[in-house]
Amino acid sequence: MSMPTDIGIVDLGMGFPYRSIEQKKAAYDFFKANLKDRESLQEMEFPAQYMFKDVPDVVGPDVDPVQWIVEKMDAFGIEQCMTGLNDDSIRAKAEHPGRFHLCASADPNQGMDTVRRLKRLKAERGIVAAMTFPSGMVPQVGIADPKMYPIYATCVELGIPICINGGIVGPRMPSWPQHVEQFDEVLYDFPELTMVMMHGGEPWTELAVKLMLKWPGLHYMTSAFAPKHYPKAIIDYANTRGADKVMYCGYFPAGLTLERQFRDMPDVPFRDEVWPKFLRENALRVFALDQDV
Repeated sequence: MSMPTDIGIVDLGMGFPYRSIEQKKAAYDFFKANLKDRESLQEMEFPAQYMFKDVPDVVGPDVDPVQWIVEKMDAFGIEQCMTGLNDDSIRAKAEHPGRFHLCASADPNQGMDTVRRLKRLKAERGIVAAMTFPSGMVPQVGIADPKMYPIYATCVELGIPICINGGIVGPRMPSWPQHVEQFDEVLYDFPELTMVMMHGGEPWTELAVKLMLKWPGLHYMTSAFAPKHYPKAIIDYANTRGADKVMYCGYFPAGLTLERQFRDMPDVPFRDEVWPKFLRENALRVFALDQDV
């Protein structure tokens, strides 16, 4: 059950440090309209700060964020990562071929503009996945809402996964868009779709496991969770029938440092044969990263 240290980890949730507190706060403006409480709107540096502590994610203006991340990746044995689409990630992919893979956000409220954008970004930037945050949409959009269906169809057409939040949302806004039972309906309508559940699925992790057993296209990444808090149902599933379905996601800088991730990681009770799949092999296969050159 020992965590290997020499397999070239793939992190499915890497970001870049902010250059100022103001930039950090602005990163969450896209769902500010969904928030009502004063602490979220005026006092916290980011809307889920009550869940995370002491994240050193702001660097000085003289620091190159791309080089900063590359050095962090090297220090923790991270060979490749998936990251959002922005100026830093585009430059990182160009300067470090094969190490950075791009994921594009997909807003269902933008209709066909989002469909056209995904197709353009696949052709021009080689995106390997799309991502939607249902509770963070303005207005909110459920996983199984008809407005999501053009995005799902486009992902099938482009041959890329959709990464989508499941479970109670961290920021203080309604969670109904992310109730896990909605994955069942979507995968019934899109049996060719590859879906990756993000952000835990709690408190419905047992349901998430049932649905992964049921639907070949449904997978799970560990975004937003420190390893010591991985849900027991997910660990048990990975150790049995789900070894090919569960993948590592580090979630820096949104709340967890790599230091915290890899301090906790060796204590996760994965079986020996699960570790390479969890840390590397499943991500390479599901996101076809070996084809992103």
